[in-house]
Amino acid sequence: MGVVSSCCESCFRSRKSQSYEPLLLENEREAVADLLQYLEKITEKEVRPVGRDTLDPILFLLSSHDTEVQRAASAALGNLAVNTDNKLLIVKLGGLEPLIRQMLSPNVEVQCNAVGCVTNLATHDDNKTKIAKSGALVPLTRLARSKDMRVQRNATGALLNMTHSDENRQQLVNAGAIPVLVSLLNSPDTDVQYYCTTALSNIAVDGVNRKKLAQSEPKLVASLVQLMDSPSLKVQCQAALALRNLASDEKYQLEIVKADGLSSLLRLLQSAYLPLILSSAACVRNVSIHPQNESPIIESGFLQPLINLLSFKDNEEVQCHAISTLRNLAASSEKNKQAIVKAGAVQSIKELVLEVPTNVQSEMTACVAVLALSDELKGQLLEMGICEVLIPLTNSPSSEVQGNSAAALGNLSSKVDGRSTGDDYSAFNEVWDQPEGGMHQYLYRFLTSPDATFQHIAVWTIVQLLESGDPILNAHIRTSPILIPNIRQLAQTRTSSPVSSVGGTPHSPHSQHSYQETETGDGQGEIQMLARRILEITEHDGEGALTPSASASQIQPGSFADTTESASGRDHEELRKSVREAFAGGSSTH
Repeated sequence: MGVVSSCCESCFRSRKSQSYEPLLLENEREAVADLLQYLEKITEKEVRPVGRDTLDPILFLLSSHDTEVQRAASAALGNLAVNTDNKLLIVKLGGLEPLIRQMLSPNVEVQCNAVGCVTNLATHDDNKTKIAKSGALVPLTRLARSKDMRVQRNATGALLNMTHSDENRQQLVNAGAIPVLVSLLNSPDTDVQYYCTTALSNIAVDGVNRKKLAQSEPKLVASLVQLMDSPSLKVQCQAALALRNLASDEKYQLEIVKADGLSSLLRLLQSAYLPLILSSAACVRNVSIHPQNESPIIESGFLQPLINLLSFKDNEEVQCHAISTLRNLAASSEKNKQAIVKAGAVQSIKELVLEVPTNVQSEMTACVAVLALSDELKGQLLEMGICEVLIPLTNSPSSEVQGNSAAALGNLSSKVDGRSTGDDYSAFNEVWDQPEGGMHQYLYRFLTSPDATFQHIAVWTIVQLLESGDPILNAHIRTSPILIPNIRQLAQTRTSSPVSSVGGTPHSPHSQHSYQETETGDGQGEIQMLARRILEITEHDGEGALTPSASASQIQPGSFADTTESASGRDHEELRKSVREAFAGGSSTH
């Protein structure tokens, strides 16, 4: 975004009030006056494609030693360069070289028109690399500091237009553009602020550039935070987006909070203007990645606005940013998990999750899976009826939604330290057959899945349910004609290791892994051992469930650690420990 066109015509028209030193004889000046009048008429006509017969004479006049001719020719060329076909032809005919010479002119009007023309030429992707390689970036960077606001606008606009590709961004950095752009964030001109903020946002997409910014521009974050309070909505939006890109790095995640960026982000998040909501939600999501920022964000009052955005049906991306932020905020603090539930997040998820787009479902189920890790919240979540929406989602067309929903159900079923066999598991009995086949059909689908990860989740969850000591659940599983035969098969056969359809953290497209990458043959051995554990319990002599073999593990949504230690010969405690490592040992990526 942020493609900029120039304002050449205003510079052209100002020629009538400008004095200059004539370099022509009287009769030559009369001829040139006629030509200038002709050029002015060209610029005032509706811009249309022109041919070489029109452009060649104008390009020739760019090399005139007369500043009035230079000014008129570059103004005409700049206006013709509004047309897409003309942009390409001007560069093809060699227009960049004389324009660069005019950018070096001591005459401000000539500078303004020449830079304006380059700004227009740079809006075409095919021209950007040619401009970068032409030597234009250094004079453009110099003119961005011009005392003339028109020149400054055109120059910063041209620099912005050059930031839309990796190669050109690096050329700009090499030309020394970064300190110029940062210093101009404090410009009194809104357009200059916008161009520089957007250009820096694009430059900050690259990790190498973020490191350079961190090393050389200590005031950058403070300036961008200040611009989030600009009177201009477009400047506010771009400032938040620039901070979002910077917050891809840990250093900037902390610095934004330290610079009091949260108060401005909270205000933007509650705006009625969609671009502001989207940019601030994206920024807060990145800032929330750092564990040290979780509590400050909650204490700043973000929970309710984020929960409100879960129902923002006009924009799926806003919903994804909001729920992903809530998931991040719940990641490492029991207190924060409880605050999120108390604020009504789970109730909103329950009401919305079956109707929202798949990407939002994936984020919502991942969030529930993280909240279900809390020992103190499991009972509360079950009482809220969250299983009623998780079970249908285990049959989603999306493998991520399936896996996250199953992970949430597994975490809700897990027995934790301090939880006795007398705990209430009636919530699972209530959803054993309904909705949509209930827990029964869900477990059957996962047991018979070709995906070994899903098999693993199923047998692990069944162990949790059996070890609850609930006699009704125990009877449901014991007497199931579809679960026990498939469990017997898994207990007897070591299956191959198919590639898992669930991998990486659900909301992190950069961390996808296959089951082969995280589970070796020993992972299959764990499925076999868990299946045998189920048979051991269900085939007991009727005295009730066996004493649990170890404290329960927890399932992190979509995150599975490498478990290469051999499972053969383990006693039950070691087995349960290995499963805990398999499902919860990997650190999640926010």
